[in-house]
Amino acid sequence: MSWITVNRNEPAIDPNAPPILSAALCEKIRSLFPRYDTKRAVLLPALHMVQDGLGHIPWQAMKEIADILEIHPSDVIDTISFYTHFWTHPKGMKVITACRSVSCETMGGVAVLLELKKQLGIGEHETTPDGRFSLVTEECLAGCDHAPCLLINEKLHRCVKVEDVGRILADDNNDRISQKRSDLFDAPAGDSKSKDVSGLESTSDVAEMKASE
Repeated sequence: MSWITVNRNEPAIDPNAPPILSAALCEKIRSLFPRYDTKRAVLLPALHMVQDGLGHIPWQAMKEIADILEIHPSDVIDTISFYTHFWTHPKGMKVITACRSVSCETMGGVAVLLELKKQLGIGEHETTPDGRFSLVTEECLAGCDHAPCLLINEKLHRCVKVEDVGRILADDNNDRISQKRSDLFDAPAGDSKSKDVSGLESTSDVAEMKASE
C-alpha cells in the first residue's frame, strides 16, 4: 500500500497570474454590500455568482473573493468545504443530483443511481468525458412526497424509475425550469428590493427586515 503525499511547499496560487474574476463580476459582488450589515455576509451570494460565472470556484478565485470582502482566504475555503453545492474543480454543463434520503432509497433511489452511473459511465462527483454531465448525491432534495427524485441543475424530476433514466438523459430540456429566477444577483446596485416568483415584493435589506419586526 502506498500513501499519496502532497507537497505543501508548492503554492496553490501563482502569484504572477492575472486576476481570474472580471471587473464586471467584482463590481457585481460589491453592488450587494448595501444589502448587508457586513461585507462578510456577502460571501454566500458572491460564491454563487463566481460559480455561475466560471462553472466552479478555483483557488485563485477564493483569494480574490476574500480580498473583495476583506476577510481571510481560509474563511472562504471553510465555507466552500461545508456546502456540497460549490465545486473547486470544473464540472459538467449539467449537474445531476441524486437524492439519497430514506424516502428516495425506500422507493428505489439506489437502483436509479446505479442506472445513472451505468449509462453515464461515471461515479459520484465525476464528469463525463464530453463534459456534458456531472453526477453527485445529496442527503435530501425536499421532494420526499415524489420519491425518488433527481435534480438536473435546477429542475426537479419526480417519481423517477429506472426505465425513465435513459429518456431523461436524452432530453435536451432536462434542466429547463419554467419558474422565473430571482433577480437578487442582477438587481441594480442600491436596489434592495426584488420580486419573487409570485410577483410580490420582497426585501433582502437587513435594516428593512429589522424595522418590520
